[in-house]
Amino acid sequence: MSRWAGRWIERWDPEDERFWDEGGGRRVALRNLVFSVLSEHIGFSIWSLWSVMVLFMGPEYHVDPAGKFFLVAMPTLVGGVLRVPYTFAVARFGGRNWTIASALLLLVPTVTAAVLMKPGVSYTTLMAVAALTGVGGGNFASSMTNINSFYPLREKGWALGLNAGGGNLGVAAIQLIGLLVIATAGATHPRVVLAVYIPLIVVAAVLAALYMDNLTAVRNDTGAAIDAAKDPHTWIMSVLYIGTFGSFIGYSFAFGLVLQNQFGRTPLHAAYLTFIGPLLGSLIRPLGGRLADRFGGGRITLWTFLAMAAATGVVVVASEQKSLGLFLPGFIVLFALSGLGNGSTYKMIPGIFHKKAEARGLTGEDAAAYGRRLSGASMGLIGAVGALGGVGINLAFRESFLNTGSGTPAFVSFLVYYGICFAVTWAVYLRRPANSPEGAGPAAPTGATVYAEV
Repeated sequence: MSRWAGRWIERWDPEDERFWDEGGGRRVALRNLVFSVLSEHIGFSIWSLWSVMVLFMGPEYHVDPAGKFFLVAMPTLVGGVLRVPYTFAVARFGGRNWTIASALLLLVPTVTAAVLMKPGVSYTTLMAVAALTGVGGGNFASSMTNINSFYPLREKGWALGLNAGGGNLGVAAIQLIGLLVIATAGATHPRVVLAVYIPLIVVAAVLAALYMDNLTAVRNDTGAAIDAAKDPHTWIMSVLYIGTFGSFIGYSFAFGLVLQNQFGRTPLHAAYLTFIGPLLGSLIRPLGGRLADRFGGGRITLWTFLAMAAATGVVVVASEQKSLGLFLPGFIVLFALSGLGNGSTYKMIPGIFHKKAEARGLTGEDAAAYGRRLSGASMGLIGAVGALGGVGINLAFRESFLNTGSGTPAFVSFLVYYGICFAVTWAVYLRRPANSPEGAGPAAPTGATVYAEV
C-alpha cells in the first residue's frame, strides 16, 4: 500500500480480514477517518454559520423573524444541492485531493462574511453571503462517500457514525464559539467568530494534504449514479433521512430563533441553550451506528422514529402552554434521537445494497464491490434530499410564526411526518411477507422484503 506517488493506494480490500488486521488496512483507514472528521467538522461549522450570525443581527439590520428563518434556510438549500456533485468528486479527484479542495473552498464564505457582515447591508446581500456557506454542507457527502470506501461492511455503521458524528459536532462548536463571543465581546462583533475559523480551515487543508490518501479502486462511475437513482430504496431511504438528518440540521439552524420568538429569550440567553441539542445529537450518532451494527439498522430506525414522535408530542404541549421548562428537555431529547437515527439510517444504506448483491447471486468481494459501488452513489442522493428536509423545517417554522406567532403548527406537522417514517420503515424493512414462516431468512429485495439486519 504505497502512500507516495501522489498518495494513491493501488490495492484496497477491507473485506479481507487478513489485509484489514495484519496488512495495515485498519491503521490506514483510521488515519483517513481522523482527518476526514476534522475537515467535515469545520465544514459543518461553516454550513451552520448563519444559525449564529442571526443572533448578532439586532434591530439595526432591519430583518424580521420571518426573514431570519428564510436566511438560515438558504445555506441548507445550497448545501443539499451541492451534496450530489460532491459525492462524485471523490471518485473524480480522489478522496484526499477533494478533501483539500473542499476545505479551502470554505474560505470563500468566511472571508466574504467577514467583509460584508455589518449593519446597513441589504437583505439580498445577506442572502447571497448565506448561500455561499452551503459549500460546507457539501463536505458531508464527499466525506461519507470517501470513508464508506475505506471500511468493511462489518464496521461501516461505527465508522460512518463516527465520521458523521464528528462532523455534526461542528454545529455545536460554532454555536459555543458564538456564545463565547456574545458573552465576552457582545452581540455586535460577529467578525470574531469568523476570525477563529479562517485559520482552522487552512490547518484542516494542510493536514489532509499531509496525512490522507486516495484510492485508485474508487472510479467515477456515472452508471452507478444512474443505477442508484433508479433504485426505489434510494428514495425510500431519502424519505427516512429527511426525518433524521433533516430534523437535526433544520432544528440546529432554527433552535435559537425559536427560543427568541416563542419564549422571548435574548440573543445571549438563546446562545446559552442552542448548542446543547446539536452537541448531544452529534455525540450520539456513532452510538446509533454501533447499535445498528449489532441489532440491525431497520430495528433501531423504527424505534427511533416512534420515540421522536413521542418527544415531538411533548414539545407540542410545551409550545401550547409556553412552558420553557418542558420545551427544553423535550426538544433536546428530540435532537438526541435525531442523531441516533442519523447513525442507524446511514448504516442501512450499505447493508441494503449488499443484500441486493447477494440476491443477484454475488458473494465475497464481488458482493462487497457491488454494494460499495451503489451505496456510495446513493449516499450523495440520500444526503442531498435529507439536507433539503432541513430547508422544509425552517420554512415550516417561518410560516408557522408568520401566521400564528407560534411554532406549534410546525411541530404538529413534524410529528405527522415521523409517524409516516415509522410506518415506512416497518412496511419496507421489517415486515415479513405473508408467506414467510417465522425465522425464515431474508427474501430477495423485491416485494415485502425482510431487511431487519441491514
